[in-house]
Amino acid sequence: MSTTRRTPDAADADHRYRYLDESGHLVDDPPAVTETTLLELYESLRFARAFDERAKSLQRQGRIATYAPMAGQAGAQVAAALAMDDEDWLYPTYRDNAAKFARGVDPADVLALLAGHEGDGDADARVMPEYIPIATQLPQAVGAAWAGLLRSGEPEYATLATLGDGATSEGDFHEGLNFAGVFDTPTIFLCQNNGWAISTPAERQTRSKTLARKATAYGVEGVRVDGMDPLATYVTVRRAVRKAKDDVAAVADEAADREAVAAGPSGATRPTLVEAVVRRFGAHTTSDDPSRYREEPDRSGDPLPRLETYLRDRGLLDDERVAAVGDRVETRLEAAVERAEARETDPTAAFEHVYAEPTPAVDDQRAELERLYEEYGDRVAGERH
Repeated sequence: MSTTRRTPDAADADHRYRYLDESGHLVDDPPAVTETTLLELYESLRFARAFDERAKSLQRQGRIATYAPMAGQAGAQVAAALAMDDEDWLYPTYRDNAAKFARGVDPADVLALLAGHEGDGDADARVMPEYIPIATQLPQAVGAAWAGLLRSGEPEYATLATLGDGATSEGDFHEGLNFAGVFDTPTIFLCQNNGWAISTPAERQTRSKTLARKATAYGVEGVRVDGMDPLATYVTVRRAVRKAKDDVAAVADEAADREAVAAGPSGATRPTLVEAVVRRFGAHTTSDDPSRYREEPDRSGDPLPRLETYLRDRGLLDDERVAAVGDRVETRLEAAVERAEARETDPTAAFEHVYAEPTPAVDDQRAELERLYEEYGDRVAGERH
């Protein structure tokens, strides 16, 4: 683990595809994104920011376990999730709650999971359980996309797998991209490059100038985008989703609309590696002390005020509408916390799914726990918090 304090250079390289400057003003012609989508982007970002702050507070109070903040990266997550079609599947990591919420996952479920309750993922929202071991979701996302392709002979759905820059140092990353390239699967790899794998800076992980370039060796398109620009990220991922499903005409229209910043092929293949350059504003998790290894991060270009400025310039937001969004966000968040904390725990659930069929030892342990609860009640587990 690196403990020398420094400011990463890898997350500040040039040639990032963007529509908005760091103040939220257009640097190019506006993209063809509907007003409904723009406002959904904004409200989803507001909710993600509010959830992030509340979750950190709940963790400090001992009401949930270790939490991975997403400030600085939520813009890329929300934009990517909203760019997906309803039938597509999301394969998230532990830091991707903003994407999960944008896909329709109940925030109460996320809080309950963080408090130790069972259950994760949402089949109705087509969101897989979050993956803690780094990069293990990538081959699975490719395999699921390939399954749909084999079943129908054409893409049934796309899969979008999220990852951090640290995941590109794992074998599963290379296996996943190679498989996607060889079998031409409808898979999007969204790499949120915040420049740090916990405390290891990007330049200690790779000599490649960009992570998007890594796609070239596998016959996969690589695109680099300013991940803190929600507009650019939405357009980039939306194009990747349409390309994954062989929507050649739509991709050609997009390519004609503006020059793509790509490190790989011209887009003839289905899979895409999107390197979204972001900043991690806070700690890796609530168990981390980032002051040991890096300077205070630059917060310019924060995706939330950046998008708000653009929407105000467009006449889609004013003070009254901003306040109304804030009220809705707070109401939704309070309700989620209440629902999460009202859930009752079934301690015997810990014995389920340990084996395909329970062993005698597991049955004995379960029976002993049931006996203890019958005799002593909740005193077996002590105080809830």
